[in-house]
Amino acid sequence: QVQLVESGGGLVQPGGSLRLSCAASGNIFSIHHMSWYRQAPGKQRELVAAITRGGNTDYADSVKGRFTISRDNAKNTVYLQLNSLKPEDTAVYYCNAELRAADSIQYDYWGQGTQVTVSS
Repeated sequence: QVQLVESGGGLVQPGGSLRLSCAASGNIFSIHHMSWYRQAPGKQRELVAAITRGGNTDYADSVKGRFTISRDNAKNTVYLQLNSLKPEDTAVYYCNAELRAADSIQYDYWGQGTQVTVSS
């Protein structure tokens, strides 16, 4: 019954910004790591950014200084602020969460993805 729903994707020009959101819902006991991945056509899915419950963050080298991951534990939501976007940032962005939920042994959850297209 746990769902992760991403939002905020869209078409933006190079140098523009977007803010992605991922809200987890369901009978969640606790959320540990939350992260954002992306997958461009013809490429493997890659980790973009990750954040622990305590707020420690890690970023892929390609996005350091441009993207910021954050979370609101009260809302079970993780955000990704994408600034100074480049065409190579074009991809489907996926939210991932490691969590525990009632009546489930599943630990790793994924959202359906949201498309980010950077083009002039």
